[in-house]
Amino acid sequence: MSINVSEQEKKALYHLMEERHSVKQYQPDYKISRAELEEMLQAATTAPSAWNLQHWRFLVIEDQKKKEELLPIAYYQQQIVDASFVIAVLGDVEANKEAEGIYQEAVEEGFMSEEIKDTLVGQINGAYERGGSFARDAAFLNASLAAMQFMLAAKAMDYDTCPIGGFKREEFIDQFHVPDRFTPIMLMTVGKAAKEAYPSSRKALENVVTYNSF
Repeated sequence: MSINVSEQEKKALYHLMEERHSVKQYQPDYKISRAELEEMLQAATTAPSAWNLQHWRFLVIEDQKKKEELLPIAYYQQQIVDASFVIAVLGDVEANKEAEGIYQEAVEEGFMSEEIKDTLVGQINGAYERGGSFARDAAFLNASLAAMQFMLAAKAMDYDTCPIGGFKREEFIDQFHVPDRFTPIMLMTVGKAAKEAYPSSRKALENVVTYNSF
């Protein structure tokens, strides 16, 4: 079912995107409720994903002692311990294992035939079995889509975020017992800003857009 978006709703969305900036200073005593957290996470999971495999996984680090453990892994960035929580966005490098269950549900709901399901599952497994960087690339791409959607949902709820790519991934995996199946994509601090982020400029469209071919 298509939904007609009003001009006002479009402007509100664009404004939200423009107002989202990476905040690095948070009110250390501000706590976001579990209900609000889960509302943001639910919004994140509506992101698109290749073959609907939903490659994202979220490790929520809200315990203060755990944030202290994370601090040196994230190069002692104060935002790690001051934010209400930190989300480690993980990508599933074995996402093909989800295909059978996802598509079987679609069959049971009448969205596709058993034959189409078997064809799709075979294609997915074939892509993953070829090796190379495919699985890792897919994990990074699709989990990042969900991360961006989370950041917009947080801003819509008047919270702030900062995606962090600079952290010691192997140490993080060891310290937080991340299964081999998941690769860390980014850390993301979430909380109430203590200081507004510095606005950043963006390149003009003519410097980033090329039509049809280089």
